[in-house]
Amino acid sequence: MKITILTVGKIKEKYLNDGIAEYAKRLSRYCKLTFCQVPDEKTPDKASDALNEQIKNTEAQRLMKQIREQDYVIALALDGKMLDSVELSEKISRLGVEGKSSIAFVIGGSLGLGEEVLRRADYKLSFSKMTFPHRISGSGAGAETILLRIKKGNPL
Repeated sequence: MKITILTVGKIKEKYLNDGIAEYAKRLSRYCKLTFCQVPDEKTPDKASDALNEQIKNTEAQRLMKQIREQDYVIALALDGKMLDSVELSEKISRLGVEGKSSIAFVIGGSLGLGEEVLRRADYKLSFSKMTFPHRISGSGAGAETILLRIKKGNPL
């Protein structure tokens, strides 16, 4: 199985990159794992709702260029379903049995995901009802948590 983690923004913190590299190494016997980071848009302080939507849409277009037609897209969204590690593992296993050989986890920028990505999503997933700073949840910890949940359940 191929798993792609698409994120908006570059992970700058060395410790997050080190953690992701470690989980990727551990998962290499279960799946082919790739990471893709698209550039984020700078969001001015006190940006209008219209500007925020424009920023999300620009980031969504960048993400959509990386999503392939055959990808089963799991979008991280506040209104997504919360699964525990076993449930996520079982979901990924079921997808494999159903013939889905390519899964893309999509993590939005600080404003979330644009409508185009949310419409393309086959499934919406939420890690928590809590809101985390983007640099923690969106880029680094979000990717690490996906990897940890996959690894703990050994779905592949």
